[in-house]
Amino acid sequence: MRLDLLAALSGILIAAQSRVNGGLSAALGNSTEAAVYSFGSGFLLLNIIALANPKVRQGVRRIVAGVKSGELPAWRLSAGIMGGIFVAIQTFTVPIIGVALLSVVMIAGQTLASLIVDRIGITGGGKQPITLRRVLAAAITIFAVLVATWEEIQLANISPAPIIIVFVGGFMIGVQRALNGQINDVSGQSFSTTWLNFFMGTSTLVILLIINTARGEEIVGLPTSPWWIYWGGTIGVLYIASSSVIVAKIGVLSFTLFATGGQLIGSLIFDLIAPPEDVTIGINLVLGILITYIGVLVGGLRKQGLIRTRSTPNN
Repeated sequence: MRLDLLAALSGILIAAQSRVNGGLSAALGNSTEAAVYSFGSGFLLLNIIALANPKVRQGVRRIVAGVKSGELPAWRLSAGIMGGIFVAIQTFTVPIIGVALLSVVMIAGQTLASLIVDRIGITGGGKQPITLRRVLAAAITIFAVLVATWEEIQLANISPAPIIIVFVGGFMIGVQRALNGQINDVSGQSFSTTWLNFFMGTSTLVILLIINTARGEEIVGLPTSPWWIYWGGTIGVLYIASSSVIVAKIGVLSFTLFATGGQLIGSLIFDLIAPPEDVTIGINLVLGILITYIGVLVGGLRKQGLIRTRSTPNN
């Protein structure tokens, strides 16, 4: 199967998860609680999978053994913490800026991170040079953020705070993908890597929820509708399991560029069908999406589209 198509589908999953988690946050009125439910439901699903599949448990044991032996530095397990923090960012910002703008800003952060981690060589694919073409692709995506937000900035309709927060979150996701590629090399099982991510992420979010509750933030009951707001965890499982395999094969930047197309198309559709309150689709946002996709093409989509899978971990 072509890795470029799988990466594009992963991008659609990112957009879907952002919309679902944003809807849960809006229904609860508590972004941290929404993130706990989203990550926690995914962790529950993964435990069911692990109980049914001994290979997943074996993969987790290989991760533990790798950390003990030094083959896998313990700090790389922070990938799950980054994922948990980003889900919290999703749930907080989507009701404010919408899925499409979140996607454009997030992609800019991811692309910048991808340049750095590919150059350092912390993915399974080894070091990759920073070429003029790759730098130009990153610059174009960052320029797209300015275009997408320019009208709102001029009218003072949007605070820069959620934009900055999402950019930092996108940067963390770029790093997370690289770390997951390394973890997956040790585990040999994408669902084992995903289990570790959800364990670390859920633990982080529960701690944040406890701290916020101690500071007086109220925990509310679970809403009964709409039905789709509880699918964020399942979508996250599918995304991390697939991306951990693909990144190890093609590198973080290539994965980010492929996933961009699917994410942008999906996010625009979601905002058009069911936009959050006070979020509109203006010409600047559409132009920002188009410019971001130009960054995808400049980054080497045509060349990388020839990449096909050679092998994948057995699940």
